[in-house]
Amino acid sequence: MLKFDHVTKVYDGGKKAVDNMMLEVEKGEFVVFIGPSGCGKTTTMKMINRLIEPSDGSIYIEGENILEKNLVQLRREIGYVIQQIGLFPHMTIQENISLVPKLLKWTEERRRSRAEELLRLVDMDPEYLDRYPHELSGGQQQRIGVLRALAADPPLILMDEPFGALDPITRDSLQEEFKKLQQSLGKTIVFVTHDMDEALKLADRIVIMRDGKLVQVGTPDDILRNPADDFVEEFIGKERLVQARPNIQTVEQIMSLEPATIGEDKTLSEAIQLMKNRRVDSLLVVDEQQILKGFIDIEIIDRNRKKEVQVGDVMETNVYTVEKETLLRDTIHKILKRGMKYVPVVEANHRLIGIVTRANLADVVYDTIWGDEENLSMNHQ
Repeated sequence: MLKFDHVTKVYDGGKKAVDNMMLEVEKGEFVVFIGPSGCGKTTTMKMINRLIEPSDGSIYIEGENILEKNLVQLRREIGYVIQQIGLFPHMTIQENISLVPKLLKWTEERRRSRAEELLRLVDMDPEYLDRYPHELSGGQQQRIGVLRALAADPPLILMDEPFGALDPITRDSLQEEFKKLQQSLGKTIVFVTHDMDEALKLADRIVIMRDGKLVQVGTPDDILRNPADDFVEEFIGKERLVQARPNIQTVEQIMSLEPATIGEDKTLSEAIQLMKNRRVDSLLVVDEQQILKGFIDIEIIDRNRKKEVQVGDVMETNVYTVEKETLLRDTIHKILKRGMKYVPVVEANHRLIGIVTRANLADVVYDTIWGDEENLSMNHQ
């Protein structure tokens, strides 16, 4: 899909921003470039759509040398998303999304239909099409920036720190949303970030750069388990948890199958009694089909104890969830970073199937850190 063949970029003064890069990106692959400031990652990305011209070597997209293509046509065939979003304030959301399709002479009806289709992909209602950027939140604006890059259905999308300016919670949710979107659409993504957690979460392969050179290229697991040198090890950060036992990869392998649940129609007194019986301080609220609706905890009950209400009237509906295929390392990081006590595990239709608790993670961490030592000591006895 994308090939760098001995690509070098030299700036005035002889500094090599990119030095003899050799890399191939497969169709449908999500590749993340990362490295310290000034390592050449953004220069590399900008050479792909010729915002920066290479000094030497060749770049090919689907077998075509980009230097031999019409520049305007090249850029219309590549989606581009930046941190600053760059929505035009005087244009409606539909007009912003439809910029490239309009240049490609799509009809108004086709542009509108495509914009509606894209909004549905990120769970935004078509009514947003007639609004203006200032009427949207930062997270919604960034979604529109991503949709604009997808509008003309380009095979390749470049993303330059697209979520960097967002608050951590919005950023987390957008990362997950975009990864699912990429997998469902099969787009090839080249993504630049300085955030190792983001790279580990999103990438099929990570490209670590230093001083214009590729230091290591590999899957997140490859790089976590086999850092190429001290620089990579230090850049990753030794504090990150890596499962030493490669047989534990996903949430499904450690989740508990019987989370404490309650129905929406139950009273707060019934909720307290159930908490007491299960020795927990919160309950997940589900309907008859086990679809997760929210949660209720001691604090919520305490605030509402003098009211005659049911669980469904006072439950918190904003619940962070994961699916059973979610990588365990992402869930570990999320629970520890956000200080969560647990994360519900759901199927695609939001049906509750399990729960990951801090106790589950403690077992994994215990076995990772001390398991081998115990096995060794037992073998010596």
